[in-house]
Amino acid sequence: MRATAERFDNHWSYAEEVEVLTFDLNGETFALEAVIVREILDLLPETAVPGSQPFVASVINFRGKVIPLADLRLAFGMEAAEATIDSRIIVIEINLQGEETLVGLRTDKVNEVTTLAKTASEAPPSIGMRWRADYINCLVKRGGEFIILPNLQAIFSSKHDVAGAAN
Repeated sequence: MRATAERFDNHWSYAEEVEVLTFDLNGETFALEAVIVREILDLLPETAVPGSQPFVASVINFRGKVIPLADLRLAFGMEAAEATIDSRIIVIEINLQGEETLVGLRTDKVNEVTTLAKTASEAPPSIGMRWRADYINCLVKRGGEFIILPNLQAIFSSKHDVAGAAN
């Protein structure tokens, strides 16, 4: 519980509000800090990578660079889904193991850029979650729904099963 509280506090340490890009996965709304988003793309041809983690099972060509394509649905233990006309790839740049890394994230739909307030946010509960609590930075209440801010560092540095079982 202490690590979850620290991760939650660190997420908001620099501001009372954060600008995010919201997107949907399996009917849930997620958000990424806008500063890490590099581009939003229509779906691109993928090349499978044998032996990779299931949620990062392919790569794409992004402006002449080969980058991993992650399906956060699988990291969160959701069923894989067929692409639709609304499906998009969000290309982000994050620091993984001390190196700035481009990663594509497959989404069901990209919604909007919006601002979320610290006062509307909560640390994820330590029990009762259908997803691993360490994969979530915080939950932000907006209207009658919660927006999930994923902990990309935990997701991409995970060396064990990511099938969504809460630990």
